[in-house]
Amino acid sequence: MKPGTPPAWDQHSIKAELHRRGMTLSALAESIGMKPNSFGHIWTRKNSKAEKAIADFLEVPVEQLFPDRYPIKKTRILSSRYARRATSGNRGQDRAAA
Repeated sequence: MKPGTPPAWDQHSIKAELHRRGMTLSALAESIGMKPNSFGHIWTRKNSKAEKAIADFLEVPVEQLFPDRYPIKKTRILSSRYARRATSGNRGQDRAAA
């Protein structure tokens, strides 16, 4: 790692740092008013509220903890096959014809 480069975070290092600071995912979920098991899928599915709670507790930017999920991309490229349906005024006829 280069000097000044922030450490790489993965599931194990995030959980380890939480434990070093005396916190568990369940306790953190409860502290923000969520069910204790609601952070269980954080590693496989996006949950911005849980990600932000972890980042806030660790005092690390959420983009640094979950770099593959941020920044949030809102643009989608659809094929021309779907563009025809999106511009059509009557969707019911498009489905019947397809």
